[in-house]
Order: sequence, then C-alpha cells, then structure tokens
Amino acid sequence: MQQNIVFGTLALVLILFAQGRFRHDAVALIALFILVIAGAIPPARAFYGFGHPAVITVAAVLVIGKGLESSGLIDVLGKWVMKAGQRLIVQIIVLSLLVAIASAFMNNVGALAIIMPVAITMARKSGHPPSYILMPIAFASLFGGMTTLIGTPPNIIIATFRAEETGEPFGMFDFTPVGAALALAGILFISLIGWRLLPKRAANKSEEELFDIESYITEVKVTRNSLIKEQTIGNLDDFSVAEVQILGLVRSGKRIHAPRPEEKFRYNDIIILEADTDDLKTFIDDTKVKLVGDKKFRKDAEGSKNIMISEAIVMGDSPILGQSAASLRMRSRFGVNLLAVARKEQKIRRRLDHVIFRIGDVLLLQGREHMVDDAITSIGCLPLARRGLRIGYEKKIVLALGIFFSSVVLVITGLLPVQVAFAMAALAMVLSGVLPIKNVYRHIDWPVIVLLAAMIPVGGALETSGGAAALASQILNLAHNMPSWAGIAIILVVTMFMSDIINNAATVVLMAPIAIGVAHGLGLSVDPFLMAVAIGGSCAFLTPIGHQSNTIVMGPGGYKFSDYWRLGLPLEIIITILGVPLIMIFWPV
Repeated sequence: MQQNIVFGTLALVLILFAQGRFRHDAVALIALFILVIAGAIPPARAFYGFGHPAVITVAAVLVIGKGLESSGLIDVLGKWVMKAGQRLIVQIIVLSLLVAIASAFMNNVGALAIIMPVAITMARKSGHPPSYILMPIAFASLFGGMTTLIGTPPNIIIATFRAEETGEPFGMFDFTPVGAALALAGILFISLIGWRLLPKRAANKSEEELFDIESYITEVKVTRNSLIKEQTIGNLDDFSVAEVQILGLVRSGKRIHAPRPEEKFRYNDIIILEADTDDLKTFIDDTKVKLVGDKKFRKDAEGSKNIMISEAIVMGDSPILGQSAASLRMRSRFGVNLLAVARKEQKIRRRLDHVIFRIGDVLLLQGREHMVDDAITSIGCLPLARRGLRIGYEKKIVLALGIFFSSVVLVITGLLPVQVAFAMAALAMVLSGVLPIKNVYRHIDWPVIVLLAAMIPVGGALETSGGAAALASQILNLAHNMPSWAGIAIILVVTMFMSDIINNAATVVLMAPIAIGVAHGLGLSVDPFLMAVAIGGSCAFLTPIGHQSNTIVMGPGGYKFSDYWRLGLPLEIIITILGVPLIMIFWPV
C-alpha cells in the first residue's frame, strides 16, 4: 500500500516539475507532507533533511562561491577573457573553459551569471550572434560541475549515498578523472562543431537591452583636488583620454546649458556629462572629480568599505514607473544614490533627481552592497552585471583562495568531513571580511536548500517502502543477460532523461537508491553505478527547464524550447558513448 502511495506521489511530483507552475521547492514540500500524512515518512523524520550533510555542504559551497566572487577573482579573470580576440571558436573555447573551471569550485549558476555579460559584450563587439555563444557556456557550466565533489549538489548527494552504503564517501577529486575527461570532450565538441548546430538568432530586444548600454547621463563635482579646476572645457582632452560629452554645468544653483569651450570649471561646479561606464570610470580617475552621489549618504556608511555601484533595468511592472528619484526619496528610503540614467532613444538633459523613469531605463545605483540589492528588489528592477565601479573596494583574492584551498586540504587529508571543512571556510570568509556578514544568507539559494531537505526523506521513503527495489528489479529484468556496461548505460541514460525534466538534485535523490539496487542485483560494486547517476544528473542538455543555467540564457540568446535538443542530443550521445567506458576504467565493477 505504502509503495503505491510513494509511486503515486512521485508521479505527481514529476508532473508538477514538468509543468513548472509551482516552484520546485514547493513541489518537494508537497510530496514530503503527502508522504508524512500517509505514514510513509515518520513525522519525527520529516525535517531531518535540513540537517543532512549534503544540505549543509551545498549551503556552505554557495557562500564560499560568493566569497570567491566578492574577492575580485572573477573580475580579474573577466578582464583577461576580454583579450581573447575576435574569432568565434577561440571565444567559445576560452569562455567555456573559464566557466567550467569556475563551476568546478563554485555554484555553476553563479559562475555563468558572472561570465554571461562578458560573453554578450564580446559577441556584440565581434559581430557574432549571442545564440552561438550563450548555450555553449551554459552547458560548459554543467560540465564543470561534474568534475569535483563541490561542483554541483548532485555530486555531494551521491557522496553521502556512498558513505551510507560503504562507510566512505567520495572524495573531493574522485569525480575528476571521469568528469574532467567528459568536460574536455564536451567543450571541444561545442567549440568546434556544436555551435554550428545552433540557430543564428539575436536576443529578444528587451533582453538584449539589458547588456547593450550605450551611454549614461551622469553628474560629477569639481573638488579642491580636481585636476580640471580652473581649466577650460576645450582643454579637457589634455587631462583625460576618456570620451565624454559635456552637456551642461550647474553653478551656484543655476544651470548653464551647452557651455562654450572657453568656459572654465570652477570649484563646486557640477558637471553634467554623457559617457559609457568604462569612460566614466576613466574620466573620474584621470581628473579626480567626484560622482555627485559619492558622499556619506547615511550615518552607517561612514568609514565603511565595499561601497559598490550596480546597474539595474526598470521593468514593465516596476512601481517606480512615472516617478522620479526626488519623488521616491531614494536616498532616505533606500539608502542608495542615483548616479546616472541610461536611455537609448534620447539624451536626458534634466537634472537626475527629476528624470521620470520609463520601462527599459538603466539606473546606476550606489550604496553599500546589501542596501543596493535591497533597493533593486524594492523598486522592482532587474540587477545587471556590476561593471567595475566599486568605491573603497579592496581585492582579497589571495585571502579568499587561501581560505578555500585550506578547506580543500582538510577534506583531502581526511582531517575533517566535507560539510564541516566547508562550513568553517564559509565562516572564515565572513570573519576575514571577504564576504560581508549581512550578505551571507542572501547568497544561499534557499529554494535549492529546501528542495534538497524535502526530497531527501522522500527519496528515503522510496527506498524503505520497497519502491527503489521494485524499480531496480525492472531495470535488472531489462539488463538480464546483458554485460555489466549495459546496466551502467541504462542508469546513465535514465538519469539523463529525468534530469532534463526535473531538478537534477531531485533526480539524483531518486535515482541513487535505484542504482544501488541494480548494483546489488548484478552482484557488482555500487561505485560505477553511483558515478553514472552523478554524471547523468549533470547532463540536463535537452530542455531549458532541466537546469537553471539553461533557463538563464534562454532570453538573452533568443532561444526557443526546441533549440536545446539541437546541441543537447549530440552531447548526451557523446557523454553516453564516452562516459560508460570511462566509468568502468576508473571505477571497475
């Protein structure tokens, strides 16, 4: 009876996951509560998943990944990537390798989100359609995740299943031999051949505008230390190589529209200028002027570091539409300054505080990091990539890498279990100032945590009810009189198929007990079968809903639902053909 209830609940879960009408974490909780009420999960065990080592490890890895990003490491890598040149194949190889390497040690969605604006900028400057680049780097983030224990939640989950079965979890780099070989093969395929299978399609206009910001109208102030004080506008080129256009001056409360080249900049003048983000930063550095918003706008900002500047686009349902910064009282209500507004179709010649916001306007906001993030959420805008305008920002790359690699050493040497070592590393990131303490919980993907915590007891119910054994028996009947590699291939392909439809963490939770049952039924080691589940769980290439990385690039790449199988199907065939023998070589049956 309970077995039927478990199967019925899982069928409901699969349908709800595929429909996408409810969030994955909500679906997982629905399944959990159904099985608790039905008696398949004891009430006392309903929430033990929240303390499961896999859940703790995933949360810690998310914090560590954000710490590595905040340290400045990704900024440095991003600048290096921009030097890759104009050739499309070279760009895809370099971007894919960077995303894959980053995804091996931090959240793969986070790694993709950081590199994606760089990729779109490269595509635009080179004249290549974004559709040729974005899906390859999204898939590369999945490849990178399969190479280490912490690269993706499915690997962490598989390690805990192995610990429960054999008493010893998979180690930090146990996934590397198979995962790295498959990642390299996959990246070579998508870089040399795969991108040619994709449609030549531009991004949807609204999404393309998110990364195509031509110029800002902004305001800077002439201070006592400004190099252009008492210099004429006509001599501006002698002080800065930045391409800026002076639109006006505000002096003693009066506006000087289109000032003459002979006009001199005076102390306390506010210069209204037009420039793109890079030229704005260069102009400020060269002339020692200050952004009008660059002041102590709140008492708690005094002496603080890591004041940052971020871009956000005004969306169609934003509550600020038709209002101005003055009417919104942005500084007093949200603790942020409006530094600039970008609007592509026309120049904005009025003072920034009085600009009426429209759909598609891009705002340049300044404040402490948590204030900027809160403000963007509150005003209904979509945050864009941060473009290097962080004030008082101190790179802590060496410190962040030191903390991370120390935790890796603790895991490799067996001194501490992975969940303890990485939780300590996450705490060290905070105590050392690499990641502000108020931002820690913001950067944990709570829907994923809840999904995992709810699905772990659901997966346990599949096993305790005999459902996993029943499914394993069906697979054994299918693989009867077949060689051992056939059983591994079946597990791999079934896991791939499920991960294309539902969340990969949920897929692994459900497939791991089945794989263990098949291994026992064949009288073989569980290791190759669990490794097949881990690999299959990272191969959600056929649909945009199988993994968040696939979903993220859908709009900016202009992809349709049916575009994913063009590149995804050949990739899954390659993974199956190469993956099974690689698994058997490194993990003998």
